[in-house]
Amino acid sequence: MHAIRQHAFGPPSTLNLESVPDPVPETGQVLIRVGAAGVHLLDTAIRSGTGGGPFGLPDLPMTPGREVAGVVDRVGQGVPASWLGRRVVAHLGQASGGYAELAVAALTSLHEIPDGVSDEAAVATIGTGRTAMAILADARITEDDVVLVPAAAGGIGAFVVQAARNAGATVIGLASTTKLDVVRGLGADLVFDYTLDDWPDRVREALGDDEVTVVLDGVGGTPGRDALDLLGVAGRLVMFGWSAGPLELSAADFYGRGLTVSVPIGQRIVREPGLLRELEERALAEVAADRIRPLTNQPIPLAEAARAHAELEGRGTVGKVVLVTR
Repeated sequence: MHAIRQHAFGPPSTLNLESVPDPVPETGQVLIRVGAAGVHLLDTAIRSGTGGGPFGLPDLPMTPGREVAGVVDRVGQGVPASWLGRRVVAHLGQASGGYAELAVAALTSLHEIPDGVSDEAAVATIGTGRTAMAILADARITEDDVVLVPAAAGGIGAFVVQAARNAGATVIGLASTTKLDVVRGLGADLVFDYTLDDWPDRVREALGDDEVTVVLDGVGGTPGRDALDLLGVAGRLVMFGWSAGPLELSAADFYGRGLTVSVPIGQRIVREPGLLRELEERALAEVAADRIRPLTNQPIPLAEAARAHAELEGRGTVGKVVLVTR
């Protein structure tokens, strides 16, 4: 098979397509003929050697990618033959191996892809969607809320914008100039260009006497700080990323404001076995019911994984970045 291999940590150019032996499923595993593989911002940190998330950096050489969708091509011992030929999506976890034509996954990680859901949409849901569902569970959005979403044109941002609208909330989406129409298309009530220095003032003017009650922040840095400053008394801040740098909080942010701050999932993964699978199931159900449509970047061929990383790091993508093998 062909797979993307990485032999050294460094820039996107360290990702190269190579011919390697087909993987063999072991007991309790299946072999998936991959149709689509998800590209995550964490993948770029691992590739560069700057961070590996909770598990640290992997041994090299390796094949990146932790989210795949495709067809079960072979089953290992202990796996019912009825899985053969079924369309599935899986999060591979620490094992990686998704940037390939074939990938091995544990039976326990599989979800059958609902009818009408494409491989690209499924792979955009399995990881991004489960994170979005955790964010929404912490945010507890109702029709009375005014929700501000920085990076609303990203994979998670697009998911939570739609979910907040479904809950009846007023949604404010932030994006760069070229992505504003995308956010409008997701159903955001108000859309602002966060590259303009006066965007917070424009939000205040548009809201009048209303206040932002919920901020769903995956950006941090200066945009995250400006968003936090817009949050009203007793508001809720849910933080799930810091692509623009850490968001520094101090006692002054909380004194007299009654803010609630949460970081979704976190240690709950350890305390609540099965939580991630439950979140995956809920996200896939939302997509299958057409209540949420995953936003994906124009699919990129597997051989061009280096380009996918470069564009993601350069903020040149919209929605979830997906590699395809066809």
